[in-house]
Amino acid sequence: KGMIKKGIILAGGLGTRMSPITKAVNKQLLPIYDKPLIFYPLSVLMLAGIRDILIIVNEGQLKQFKKILPESKNLGIKINFAQQQYPGGLPEAFIIGEKFIGKNNVALILGDNFFYSQSLTAKLIDCTKLQSGAKVFLHSVSNPSQYGVVKINKKNKVLKIVEKPKKHLSDLAITGLYFFDNKVVEYSKKLKISKRKEMEIIDVLSKYNKKNKLSAELIGRGAAWLDAGTIEDFYNASSFVSALENRQGLKIACLEEIAYSENFISKEQFSKLIYDYPKNDYRDYLETLLSN
Repeated sequence: KGMIKKGIILAGGLGTRMSPITKAVNKQLLPIYDKPLIFYPLSVLMLAGIRDILIIVNEGQLKQFKKILPESKNLGIKINFAQQQYPGGLPEAFIIGEKFIGKNNVALILGDNFFYSQSLTAKLIDCTKLQSGAKVFLHSVSNPSQYGVVKINKKNKVLKIVEKPKKHLSDLAITGLYFFDNKVVEYSKKLKISKRKEMEIIDVLSKYNKKNKLSAELIGRGAAWLDAGTIEDFYNASSFVSALENRQGLKIACLEEIAYSENFISKEQFSKLIYDYPKNDYRDYLETLLSN
């Protein structure tokens, strides 16, 4: 099942754009409709068939994360945690995770990124087949000047990357989902600190691009990508999930359901997970899946 079997979720950060609600709680633990935000990026890695996962959290917040994602909870995946003292940019994930990555290739997803699309699973599995180089996930946006933007050719090869372009380059923004070969560790360690006083993922991507080793995957039309970094985005993501779940009678990012449908766990293990929940809507939903 592909070449990438390890994934990192970067769930640190100070949540400054969402203060005061992030003063006591990490934003990744706040709810997007009926589940904690962290379930959404975790579900993306699970749908990609990635079962060995490192979650990087802020120092002192480990306990809260373990309450929501107990390592003993059998989802058929292995969750490791690491703590970062202070957010130093995305590439720091590969330095903190160096031992976890070992000699493997790795996927990185940001803890506040939310993806939804009918064809998502197939695209993710395709990306995990990456043997060398790097792959970015792109989505078209109406305000490209706010993002890292790329220009690609017809074969989805990246021609140019610009961070927050002043002149229009394209409307394809780099989302918070990346796939890398093992060189990402070595590249990250050699990065210089930017004006923003952190290591920049765009510098890592540019390095791959100079070597003609960067390609892109488009999430495609009719897909949703939300970066729940501001109150507004957080609210929009919640409304989106609520509308979709209530219209379809399905849940997005229900970890137990994904573990069961991807055959990470047996029917018996699945039924045990159900009874971890008190009698409520979430448990009712899981019970209907069991009886189908």
